[in-house]
Amino acid sequence: MISWDYNAAAPLRPEVAQALARAFLEGGFGNPSSVHQAGREARGRLDAARAQVARALGCAPKEVCFTGSGSEADALALKGAFLARPTPERRRVVTSAIEHPAVLAALAQLEKQGAEVVRLKPDADGQVRTEEVLAALTPATALCSLMWANNETGVVQPAAAVARACRQRGILFHTDAVQAAGKLPLSLREVDADLLALSAHKFGGPAGVGVLVVRKGVDVQALTPGHQEAGLRGGTQNVPYAEALALALERAQAEQEATSARVGALRDAFEREVLAGIPDVTVNGGGAPRVPNTSNLLFHGADGEALLIALDLEGIRASSGAACASGTLTPSHVLTAMGLTPAQAHGSLRFSLGPGTTEAEVERVVAALRTHVPRARALAAQELA
Repeated sequence: MISWDYNAAAPLRPEVAQALARAFLEGGFGNPSSVHQAGREARGRLDAARAQVARALGCAPKEVCFTGSGSEADALALKGAFLARPTPERRRVVTSAIEHPAVLAALAQLEKQGAEVVRLKPDADGQVRTEEVLAALTPATALCSLMWANNETGVVQPAAAVARACRQRGILFHTDAVQAAGKLPLSLREVDADLLALSAHKFGGPAGVGVLVVRKGVDVQALTPGHQEAGLRGGTQNVPYAEALALALERAQAEQEATSARVGALRDAFEREVLAGIPDVTVNGGGAPRVPNTSNLLFHGADGEALLIALDLEGIRASSGAACASGTLTPSHVLTAMGLTPAQAHGSLRFSLGPGTTEAEVERVVAALRTHVPRARALAAQELA
């Protein structure tokens, strides 16, 4: 099986799996909020994991809040920060039309509570222009959210520039950094965000744990009340998963430069071979800076679903977009925002490589596409006839 869907989920790192096994078998079962010895031991482990995440990101341990997922981290950041600033004259939220569904859904809920949400479209290459974001930052703006890297195209957004502009204007800035971790140098010194979200299963940790960084002085209203996580998220913390996220993040950060160089070379070779061997293929977002592992290809005139199934039957896992939106017939909101027609969006597939990708896999995927793209195009032509 060739898994080229790392943007949906990365394999659990072996060292993380071993650490989890030890934690569950030998780590005890104390509640970090308990005052007895088992509770104090659990609290010590949780504090150590929090400090490990803080070192990796360049923030203070007290600014790290463990969540159950990246989606929860995004919702807590956006809804919590907006609700904590109930200022009638500042109800505007600026974001992009290509954010992850978790961000867009949270903002849709805020709209029902009186927020004015401005969704900026990207250019044809999938990048939101800094000047358009800055023009939208009026005195009525309370919050701005712009992802660090897009999950479907891999296009890197101008998060650093927007973060600086927001800080100068006294506007809170949130970035969904889920797809940047392990692929780009990830540091709050690089992007000076007030709120930053991560998800462990994108960089070799387990699914079911995420992080929201809440910088000092930023007020966030808890969505689940409770005293845990400095009052930001009630509920007993999952200590083994917090430790697993911290370890996975530390290792991903340490290996990022070397991994990105190797995977980026494989991604570029893959695109060259596809473009040379298959006519009428476009790289969506190919003219913009991208994370090194992601290739979103438009196979003009092809039935993307048929192509995806054909690849799956050959043991090749790819994607038609965000895993959170799979199973729907709605065309990708990211690609249509970039100007693609619904038919073109349906004819596009995302290939996301990872640390385990090899040259042999590149050859096999290219060969499979040369076989199945003409068939997918023929099927699409029959449906139109």
